[in-house]
Amino acid sequence: MTIVTVDGPRSTAPDTVDVVALGESMVTFLPSVPGRLADVPSFDRGIGGAESNVACVLAAAGHVVRWVGRVGADGFGDHLTEAIGAFGVDVSAVRRDPDRPTGVYFRTAGDRATDAHEVAYYRAGSAASAMSVRNMDLDTIRSGRVLHLSGITPALSADCLALMRELTARRPGRPLVSFDVNHRPGLWRDAEDGPEVLLELARGADLVFVGEDEAWGLGGPEAVRAALPEPELLVVKQGASGATAFHRTAGADGTQANHVTTVPALTVDVVAAVGAGDAFAAGFLSATLRGLPVRERLRHGHLMAAAALTAPGDLATPPARHHADRLAALDDAAWGRLRLGPGWTQAGERAEEEVRTP
Repeated sequence: MTIVTVDGPRSTAPDTVDVVALGESMVTFLPSVPGRLADVPSFDRGIGGAESNVACVLAAAGHVVRWVGRVGADGFGDHLTEAIGAFGVDVSAVRRDPDRPTGVYFRTAGDRATDAHEVAYYRAGSAASAMSVRNMDLDTIRSGRVLHLSGITPALSADCLALMRELTARRPGRPLVSFDVNHRPGLWRDAEDGPEVLLELARGADLVFVGEDEAWGLGGPEAVRAALPEPELLVVKQGASGATAFHRTAGADGTQANHVTTVPALTVDVVAAVGAGDAFAAGFLSATLRGLPVRERLRHGHLMAAAALTAPGDLATPPARHHADRLAALDDAAWGRLRLGPGWTQAGERAEEEVRTP
């Protein structure tokens, strides 16, 4: 698997971008005070969506990114396209649906990974759920060097699942397909269908991200790789333990060698856990586009995740590229001593203050 670096040669086609991210984005309502949804008197408006989160982080990190989706012809659709576009994301391919609304959801503060929160989705029959092979521009969707997808989209409707099967079908000339499993059991009409469908789609991707806790109950990175040998690069996220990448390289004689790279997670003073997985994918993809070694890709994933973990909401300001590069280049001992807290992405050249000895 080879992706040219950002500074290297690229297509001269005017509509070719680094990454296209396809999926549903919704307006998010966050509580103004702690408490049950029943007791919260008012909410602050934000945006949320796994794929658009990745697009926003990548654009903020300096990449050319396009988000493709469908929103309603309503004020919430206006807000989404304007807010995502404000990050520098190309939203020209977003379609407006005059008959279906933009999805919204309400949630309380808490950790989505442990379900220590309440959430109320209003996305059934949304504009995004109507995405299909028939009404989406497949050429535009495939116009990036990377196409980023997630397992949330196929859960939205039968048409969305058919679209995902089309986009993950292995065909000559397609972009590198990145797939974040993102298993959300509550989205599937039949909860038993989700894992099987997600495994099928993952097998069609070139690069797969999956959390160990959502990896089909297989019990460890090696078992996940054994069940999912097809992707050239598989990243198994292991929470606070770190992440393991399985990847292949081709030798001069045409043979392939298998490699395993593990990078421990950083010590982080967590403010909110929401959005960390999307940020990790964005950091890894950013380093992939730049042609960095797999070890550095994993480190950049951890650094972007740390930016999200140390800020409220789904999206956070990423570290400057030179800042992230310097931290990613630390030796193992210094990497292990890093402790990142709120505001660390603004530390710039003073980042040495973040490296604390035990």
